[in-house]
Amino acid sequence: MQDKLDWGAMSRAERDAAYNNTAAVANSAELNAARADRSARFRAAHPGALDLAYGPRPRNRIDLFPAADPAAPCLVFLHGGYWQRNTREQFASVIEGPYAHGWSAALPGYTLAPDASLTEIAEEVTAALDWLAANGPAHGIRGPIVLSGWSAGGHLTALALSHPAVAAGLAISGIFELGPIRDTELNEKLMLSDGEIAALSPLRLPVSPKPLAIAYGTAELPPLVADSRALHARRAAAHAPGALVPVAGADHFTIVLELQKPDGVLTRELVALAG
Repeated sequence: MQDKLDWGAMSRAERDAAYNNTAAVANSAELNAARADRSARFRAAHPGALDLAYGPRPRNRIDLFPAADPAAPCLVFLHGGYWQRNTREQFASVIEGPYAHGWSAALPGYTLAPDASLTEIAEEVTAALDWLAANGPAHGIRGPIVLSGWSAGGHLTALALSHPAVAAGLAISGIFELGPIRDTELNEKLMLSDGEIAALSPLRLPVSPKPLAIAYGTAELPPLVADSRALHARRAAAHAPGALVPVAGADHFTIVLELQKPDGVLTRELVALAG
């Protein structure tokens, strides 16, 4: 576990490996390609409200998937990639489970590092939520918003839980303490300042009273497992609601498949959050 790692005695290569999900999962490229292909097919089948601008920058776009019932819950899903890779388009398939339950969904993109700082990325998520609260009803989305995200998106979910439009959250496979990654290759593009580490680490911030479920795969890298457990423990100590959801056997990439399935572990967790 992260709290048992002797971080100061580790080499740079060892610190990099501690957060290298791609290297830790041998078939990660195949899993990513399959998810992206399935996402492209889902977007092609639901083309009605794609690529809507919520802000001025090229990646400030959001895809909407309204439900038949405008008052149905809406899943807002934030993609991962360590704040410096991937696109919202590659993750449309992960809303299939909640969509099958009659939910709406929205997938905002955001500017990637180094073109944006982590502070700016967090501000863009806020702007996307502001836009959805103001414009969602015109697109048939006016139900409660449940915010979720995977990896970097899990971190951003925990940060944005306090947004007034958000009713609850599900943070998946996130990093919630940014201090250690300053000493890894991840920081070459993020270039985190001391102030950002303090202001953007959910484990250092006041606990939101809103429900936040925290999920991780039991086959994930130790620092990610430790961060998930630590954030849940901190919230539980403050009597904040939300389950800790260890997904048995899942790694960093297979865990999101539990959102593709109507009966997936994470889909069930979302339904419970909205209940």
